[in-house]
This record gives sequence, C-alpha cells and structure tokens, in this order.
Amino acid sequence: MHAYRSHTCAALTKAEVGEAVRLSGWVHRVRDHGGVLFIDLRDHYGVTQILCDSDSPAFKDVEKVRSEWVIMIEGNVKARDASLVNPKLPTGEIEVYIRSMTVLGAAEELPLPVFGDQDYPEETRLAYRFLDLRRETLHQNMMLRSRVIKSMRDRMWDTGFTEFQTPIITASSPEGARDFLVPSRLHPGKFYALPQAPQQFKQLIMVAGFDRYFQIAPCFRDEDPRADRSPTDFYQLDVEMSFVEQQDVFNAVEPVLKGVFEEFGGGRKVDQDWPQIAYRDAAMWYGTDKPDLRNPIKMQDVSEHFRGSGFAIFAKLLETEGNEIRAIPAPTGGSRKFCDRMNSFAQSQGLPGMGYIFWRETDGQMEAAGPLAKNIGPERTEAIRQQLGLGVGDAAFFLGGKPKVFEPVAGRARTVIGDELGLTDTNRFAFAWIVDFPIYEKDAETGKIDFEHNPFSMPQGGMDALMGDPLEVKGYQYDLACNGYELVSGAIRNHKPEIMFKAFEIAGYPKEEVEKRFGGMVKAFRYGAPPHGGCAAGIDRIVMLLADTVNIREVIMFPMNQRAEDLMMNAPSDPTNEQLRELGLRVVPKED
Repeated sequence: MHAYRSHTCAALTKAEVGEAVRLSGWVHRVRDHGGVLFIDLRDHYGVTQILCDSDSPAFKDVEKVRSEWVIMIEGNVKARDASLVNPKLPTGEIEVYIRSMTVLGAAEELPLPVFGDQDYPEETRLAYRFLDLRRETLHQNMMLRSRVIKSMRDRMWDTGFTEFQTPIITASSPEGARDFLVPSRLHPGKFYALPQAPQQFKQLIMVAGFDRYFQIAPCFRDEDPRADRSPTDFYQLDVEMSFVEQQDVFNAVEPVLKGVFEEFGGGRKVDQDWPQIAYRDAAMWYGTDKPDLRNPIKMQDVSEHFRGSGFAIFAKLLETEGNEIRAIPAPTGGSRKFCDRMNSFAQSQGLPGMGYIFWRETDGQMEAAGPLAKNIGPERTEAIRQQLGLGVGDAAFFLGGKPKVFEPVAGRARTVIGDELGLTDTNRFAFAWIVDFPIYEKDAETGKIDFEHNPFSMPQGGMDALMGDPLEVKGYQYDLACNGYELVSGAIRNHKPEIMFKAFEIAGYPKEEVEKRFGGMVKAFRYGAPPHGGCAAGIDRIVMLLADTVNIREVIMFPMNQRAEDLMMNAPSDPTNEQLRELGLRVVPKED
C-alpha cells in the first residue's frame, strides 16, 4: 500500500465496502455524537466521512484532532444506512471506520475558518491566502482557471496556431501604462523592464516568418488597481497572425472563445451572433466601448426635440456647438418613485440631477408626466415618445452637454435602469466586437492632435487617410466586449514604416523620436514585413465571468491587494544595503 493513501478522498464507493484503506487529508469538520466522532476528511479531490467510536484503538488520538490538522487514517469501508446517505457527495454512500491514525501536520488556531462561507476581511484572506485557498469556492475557481487555460491552449493548437514564448526581461516600451523597471547589475545605471505585453515580440515573430502564433502570456503593468484588474501582473491569451484582415482575426478567435464559454459557462446561454458595433455608435447607444448587450436599452440623440424648447437648461446647452441631449429609455420604469430614485443616482454621480418624463394613463388617456413634460409641451413630448418607442408605464431619462463628459454617467445609469427594472438577462453571455476606433483626438484646451487609441494600428485607407482630417481617421482596431467587460483588444498592425512615420508625425512625434523609441520594430519592417494583426484576451477577466464573480482577486491564485501589496510574502520589501551597492542605487526618501 502507498505510504500515505490507497485512495483519494473522492474515490471510495459501495464497491469498496469491507476493504481496508488508507486515506490522508485535512480535517474539514469534527462532529461529536456522544461517544462517536465523525470527521469529514478533505483532500484536493473531495471529502470522505470517517468515524471512530470508543471501541477503536485510535479513539483517544482522534479526540485530540482539530480543524485543518493533516492526518492519515487506516480503516475499513462501511456502507452508510440508507437514511444517512448523502447524495451531494460522490462518497456519500460510504464511511470509513478508523482503526489507526497518524498526525502528519498539526494546525494552530486558525485566523480564518476554512469550513463554511463566512465573509472575512480581504486583508486577512490575502495575508493567509494558503488557508483561503482551502475553501471550496476558491479551490473550485482555481481549478476552473486551470481547465479554461488548458481548453484555450488545446483549441489554439487544434486550429493551426503554434505556441512560442517571448522574453520576460526586455527594454522599456511606452504602451499606455507604467513599466516595472529592473536595474541591471552588469550595466550600472541601466534598466530592463518587465513587458507590459509581448506586443513587439509577437510582431517580430510575424516578420520572422512564423504564421500563426499564440502564447499564454504573463504581462506586467504598474497600474492603479480596480475590481476587474490586477495592479501588477495578469495573463492573456496572446495571438498574432500573418496575411490577415480584421475579419480573419475575428473568424479565428470567435470559435475558441465560444467553445470556452460553452464548456465552462454552467449552462448559461452563449450568444452565437456577435455584432460589430462602431466605437462612436457604442458610445451613443450604450455610453461605453464595452457595452453589456444583455441589457436591451439603447440610448438615442433627442437634441432636436429640445432645441428652442421651453426647457431653458437644455435649450441653452444646445446653443453651444458639440453639445447634445441623450435619452435613456426605461421600459416599465414609469413611476414617480422610480424616477426619483434615478434622479438621486445622478446626484450620487456628481450631477445636479437627471431630467425625466414618464407616461401614465389618466381617465383612459395616455398622459406624459414630470417636470420636463410640462416645460416642453405635449407635441414635443409625443415626438420623443414615438422616437423611443415607449408607452404607458414607461419612462425616459435625459442628460445633456458634451457627450464625452456625460456618456460615462449615462452608461452607468443605463446599467442601473436595466438591473433595477429586471430588463437585463443575467443568464447569458452577450458578445460584441467594437470596431472603427478613431486614431486621433484633439485636446479641447490646446487644440493639439494626439493619439486617442492604439498608435500602431493600420489606418483605414492607409497613407491616403492620413492626408485628410486627422479626426476622421479610423484604425483597424477592435475590442471584444462581453457582459460589460472588455475581454479582447487587438488591431491590424501598421507594418509600413512610411505610414507609421506619417501617423506619428501628425501627433507631433518626429521620425527621430519614433526611431529611438521603437527602433527594433521599425528596423524589422524595413526588411520585408507581412500584413499582420492579432489580439489578446484577458484570461483573468474571462475566468472571473465564468466563475460569476465581480472581483478578479477571486480567480487569481496569489493576488495583490488594492494597494499592490502582497500581504503574505511582504512585497514590496526594502532592499538590503548590499543589494543597493551592487546595483549602484540609493533610495531617495519621498518628500511629504
């Protein structure tokens, strides 16, 4: 027999009744039934109930056992009485009568319980993450993550992609976030960087003649933390393809992600039709470039109905070029109580309030109610209702000003309305490709043109597009949104040096600057670069959705806290004087 176990704690069934077995694991729970001790013994695979009575030679030893001790027991498999069978456990038809027990690892008093689902402060959970990971939900989340990654990897190989590894220590490269710098001992005063993404390397792999690359890639960014983003490092399914257009990338990625969500989505519906929505339409309709399409609400521009109207606030706003009035339809939201709640929501977002109209039935007639309805009159109110397709029992909310300013609040309001009115289908994964991102934007104060989105995406129309109005130039850049989260980001790359130099010149970067910052890629593109493109899918965020949690730390084995600290390993930590001397560094105290 094996030194520690003949079976795992999920393996025994009625077929083994009468057999002598050896099990090892953690004491999940102890129950004393008056001279009979029951222990739920847990290992990675499952739980087996073991029992011991006063006739057992091990009884006195078993009496001392406490939660989370690691023990090994030897005993005999018994069938449970029919009334005591636990159908929720694979081992629920049997139990093991203990003949002998060995303590393999005693446990001190626990700082947080493993049994049960009690809420504990996150700081405690992260400081004792090894205990937190013993809890069933987290254990299952980590197993889900492993299975998702294996499934992704298998699907990529099956569709003709090849896995390559790119460097973890490289040069600093401005890619939209702060680098983590690594001082060089051999080259004093110089620094490596941890890669924010394998972006340049995967493009160089295409230039080197490898056609369809993928990697489960670690990425490092010194970012401010959010609930759906790790502040230090994350993993992505990184993809690049040669001789492709935008649709080719979509066609390659969609089956992989559909398959993963169908396999691990727990029976939730996975949309088969993934619409392609222009970035500007997404902002107009949903107030965000990562819309949740489970919510059917589409916002609309209703500026014309307020221009020159009796509602002075909106009428005056519209006298300034670039201002708009948007309506958020709220089917079934037609009550003053709900409208007041949404008005309070707007105030919580820093706005003075949110205008509204709701439609009700009075004396058998439909009537528009609310302050806005009184100010603009029945004709304009009716035109708004017809445009939005609303009726009795419905409402609409209104925000105005410069779209870039109010769109984020409008998007959040749309989400709250959909959730509170039960319009959002929570049993579904709804995907949408967001396309046609503008490459440039103009600073409202300085008038300077700069990059709004990925500067390395190929402009639609190539060099010709760069000869016109920069604010009209769109890139072959795309994101994939699912249930309100950005899961994928990518682009068809700008692989022609002359187009790249022109694109950066428009944003005020001279050729010399581009050569200096991105010399490796520019040099490679001069030696025969194929048209290429790709994307990256955030693995942590995908698993977060599949695990039905809103906190990304629930699906990462050893995450940092909100302050980018590892409370278990005490990182970041102070370097020793010897380390600093060796690297030629000194720490300058931060001024208050």
